[in-house]
Amino acid sequence: MHAFIKSQCSSFIATLVDFSVTILLTEIYGLWYLFSTSTGSVVGGITNFIINRRWVFKATDGKISWQVLRYFLVWSGSIIFNISGVYLLTNFGRINYVVSKVITAVLVGIFFNFLLFKKFVFNTAREIKKSSI
Repeated sequence: MHAFIKSQCSSFIATLVDFSVTILLTEIYGLWYLFSTSTGSVVGGITNFIINRRWVFKATDGKISWQVLRYFLVWSGSIIFNISGVYLLTNFGRINYVVSKVITAVLVGIFFNFLLFKKFVFNTAREIKKSSI
């Protein structure tokens, strides 16, 4: 439960970064909201990786290259879910893109990201077992 709460804090910080970039690019620079959403997701994802590795899962003993690869796989799925959710809710649900992004981010963060980060990306016990074989 402790890791889940810390993970949600990490997600919140990464989401603030993500949303700030998205809104800045769309509202200030006038860029297409899906481009802005994609860029925000990338910057937020990098933020989330760093916080998760060091603070949430304390997985700095693991090989960063393997963690980056596994994170990239999970994160790619997350980005696809986030962009698809924003697109569907905005275009078909006629919901403002910011509200669509909030709804989608919460659902993807709880039901997809946390579980895969904990069990697959930052599972140092898995890496220790793998290296001893």
